[in-house]
Amino acid sequence: MKRNLHLAAAAFTALCLIFSSLASAQDATPAGRGGGRGGRGNVAPQPPSYEVRPDRTVVFRLAAPDAAGVRLNGDFQQAPPAIGGTPPPSASRDMTKGDDGVWTITVGPLHPAVYNYSFTVNGIRNIDPGNPMVKLGDRSSESMFEVPSDKPAVYDIQHVPHGTVHINWYHSVSLGAPRSIYVYTPPGYEKGKSNLPVLYLLHGSGDTEAGWVNIGRANLILDNLVAAGAAKPMIVVMPYGRPLPAVMLVPSVGRGPANADDLFGNDLLQDVIPYVEKLYRVSTKADDRALAGLSMGGGQALRIGLAHLDAFHYIGAFSAAARGDPEEAFKDFFADPAAANKKLKLFYIACGKEDGLFAGSQALNDALEKHQIKHRFAPSEEGHVWRNWRDYLADFAPRLFR
Repeated sequence: MKRNLHLAAAAFTALCLIFSSLASAQDATPAGRGGGRGGRGNVAPQPPSYEVRPDRTVVFRLAAPDAAGVRLNGDFQQAPPAIGGTPPPSASRDMTKGDDGVWTITVGPLHPAVYNYSFTVNGIRNIDPGNPMVKLGDRSSESMFEVPSDKPAVYDIQHVPHGTVHINWYHSVSLGAPRSIYVYTPPGYEKGKSNLPVLYLLHGSGDTEAGWVNIGRANLILDNLVAAGAAKPMIVVMPYGRPLPAVMLVPSVGRGPANADDLFGNDLLQDVIPYVEKLYRVSTKADDRALAGLSMGGGQALRIGLAHLDAFHYIGAFSAAARGDPEEAFKDFFADPAAANKKLKLFYIACGKEDGLFAGSQALNDALEKHQIKHRFAPSEEGHVWRNWRDYLADFAPRLFR
């Protein structure tokens, strides 16, 4: 025990020294694309820590004069073929140190999208200290940047009416723990009187209940779709997908017990849904209730949704964590295709062809076709990345509650 404490203390001390070096070196470095803050005192303003150029190449800079080595990590290797047909950059690349102690690297050109990245300094991985756009997770964090398109993307802030994101705490009786949910209400909700349809939207294994808002920009996607008349106004509920104390309250303690999905399903069905229906003006009809998720959340949407078709008539599985034989995993569902077709309004499956989970989505599609169960299969390019999941939500939401 003492040895573990000493090792932890040593690691923490080393990490603090690196961040102290980075903080002092980056003190005058502005954050983000094309802007920032000036220096302090007589320190000259520094260039931004990342810069997206007009040709969609991206320059990264990190002032770390005492570092022996710096690498750039990112999800760029899963990007579609770059503009001009050149291959996308690799997952991790060495940066070059200048005489001024600033490490630099240029990547791309990149396809317009939002990307994740981090720096590895002396073997220790860090977020960019000069960039406030942080992808927070339940076990790790990364920095983010956007390569803009020629026109605003569906996930960008646009000049349209905006909804509201609420954070609600509740006590889960089934789990015996305090937890939180993020709830999006569409523009005009506060002045309305009618009950609205509701989408229960689940996050992936590395994210939290905040993920679909802070990373996925689900609220902005819905704002833009509703304003364009492409989607019906709806409430979106985003719970924490693990049967553990919410990480927004205390640190995560791991992945949870072997029956984690069953426990989370109890929380969703017995605690979250009744709480939402008591607090918000939502319809209680299955025709007005959807369940969807990404990765781990996609697998949960399948396991919970397909077992409770009397509760959910719309199901979405984005890059779902679904392995093995789907006919065996969802035996009761496949046993009565006529009943499934009668209840399901939409069964939506999407996954990137380069995703390690694509085989599971393909197998599910094949099984559904075999049993003649109506569904929509939308394979895409790329892999297991947020860029895909934002697009899937933007394609899924307009199909709901029609």
